[in-house]
Amino acid sequence: MGRVNLIIAALLMLSAISLVTSRYQSRQLFVELGRDQAHARDLETNWRRLQLERAELARNARVDAIARDGLKMIPIVPDRTLYLNQAPVPAAAGGAQ
Repeated sequence: MGRVNLIIAALLMLSAISLVTSRYQSRQLFVELGRDQAHARDLETNWRRLQLERAELARNARVDAIARDGLKMIPIVPDRTLYLNQAPVPAAAGGAQ
């Protein structure tokens, strides 16, 4: 009878240790899940901020202002437009020797 009690006590201890270990792992995974969700929220916030920044940088008025002020560009006028007509290059003369 003492041997059976010893085996049952050992199994009970193993079961208790297994329960404590699984609860600890569960808590660790829950904490990691919370950190990952917070990281995902941060990434989503950064993504939205970058989309807004890209839209702001690509705005037509901003591009136009940079072209006029920074690059000193002016709108085109027909009397200042120069058209270049070039004769087409023959295909055989390009790479064949």
